[in-house]
Amino acid sequence: MKLKNIKYSLVVCGALFTALSCSEDFLTVEPKGTSLEANYYQNESQAYAGLVAVYDIIGKQSKGFENMICMLNAGSDDFNAAGGGATDGAGIHAFADYSLSQSTIPGSFWGDFYQGIFRANVLLQKLPAVPMDEAKKGRFAAETKALRAYYYFELVRTFRNIPLILEPIKTADIFNVVQSAPEAIYAQIEKDLKEAIPGLPVKITNMTEEAGRLSQGAAKALLGKVYLYEGKNALSAAEFADVNGTPGGTSMYGYKLVDKFADLWKVSNKFNSEAIIEIVHTDKSNANWDFWGGGKDEGNSVCIMVGPRGYNRSTNSTAPDFVSGWSFNTVRQGLYDVLKGDPRFDATILDMKALKDAGQADWAPNYDDTGYFLRKFMPLNSDTSTGSGATALNYKQDVYAIRLADTYLMEAEALGGTGARAQALLDAVRARVGLGSTPVSLDAIALERRKELAGEGHRWFDLVRTGKAAAALASKGFQAGKNEIWPIPFKELENTKIVQNPNYNN
Repeated sequence: MKLKNIKYSLVVCGALFTALSCSEDFLTVEPKGTSLEANYYQNESQAYAGLVAVYDIIGKQSKGFENMICMLNAGSDDFNAAGGGATDGAGIHAFADYSLSQSTIPGSFWGDFYQGIFRANVLLQKLPAVPMDEAKKGRFAAETKALRAYYYFELVRTFRNIPLILEPIKTADIFNVVQSAPEAIYAQIEKDLKEAIPGLPVKITNMTEEAGRLSQGAAKALLGKVYLYEGKNALSAAEFADVNGTPGGTSMYGYKLVDKFADLWKVSNKFNSEAIIEIVHTDKSNANWDFWGGGKDEGNSVCIMVGPRGYNRSTNSTAPDFVSGWSFNTVRQGLYDVLKGDPRFDATILDMKALKDAGQADWAPNYDDTGYFLRKFMPLNSDTSTGSGATALNYKQDVYAIRLADTYLMEAEALGGTGARAQALLDAVRARVGLGSTPVSLDAIALERRKELAGEGHRWFDLVRTGKAAAALASKGFQAGKNEIWPIPFKELENTKIVQNPNYNN
């Protein structure tokens, strides 16, 4: 989606993508084009189809080659871009060495989230007139507002200077859209989430039909995170306290740390007690190369991207039967050293050099290859799809946009890294993996986040948010005052009033 092409991007009236993001079922609606918009949203079924289309964009975190997880990992100090070579994905490599420009930034990181916002705006406009149960209508509206808030949060913390669009745009107005102050964007995010929370269910109880949909706990966790990024620490801590409950126990929203850290990465362990906002994937979308990354694919692309190229086990090997992948996001030595000796190491990092030295397996080292790989998302051959399409594009492992250990540590940070509750929150995360207490501090919390959440796409944001990016990323080319945000894609600037972010005009 380009801002100047909004008229083609508003997916209403049946131009809804075929996969249902909030479950493994799909909703197939034949694309008809926006000319039918006036006649759509005539009943609950059509309104639900519109809601599915809004949800679908949340998959940007982990589907398609241009997914948020692999991109954000590449820009951090813990991972390389790697892959098949320096030209294997211009955008991810440009972010990894901080040469990212308005020409190399993949346009989808702007366009996909705005597509979600535009779908949300259409649905919110149409819902009041839909003849359906008022309680369901209220829930649909609440979910839509929460998702719009999610998408604006992703945009404002990556691009900062973005347009605030709250209703469908007429064709004549497309070229006159201007950017809003980041404060205005954050204010709208807060407003959407506060209005959404009362209309959402406290918990998702019908896991057969509703797993993956947003609850009050999910929206409150997102609001707490938004407050933390704004520096509103007291408000942040209050939201997280509700979500988290007693550290180590079960919260009022049903959240609880899973007993074993490694179980978080089992493909079958969907919708576990630690998942707060879970990005749902399916191997039933029959994704193929001709439309991969175009929106209709619903598989987890991170899975195939992070595995070692040419992986093969030796005869009679006891090594895991991993799928041979594309070698993106190879683990840098710094993260390896930080996690070495930590109980989370084996579930987080695959040490191919050690496997080779032991005669268990081998691989084909490639560009920026360290011999260390992100194991959390590496699939086994037994995880491959048996359906149609390309098996490489149809992995069904879910990912966590927000999980409980994450909110524990964010609350501890919002509390200033001091006090009995902050200590208890930090201790609970460590106790889950058998580690003893360590004195709580902001530095201790940051280190725990680096270990606990490694490879999940949080590290770069953590460094920028806490002002540590310039020091941590200097060796990769990070420039303070510039690289805290991304350049706006060039095509969004053409014939519009959108202005490029500072220091990205050359």
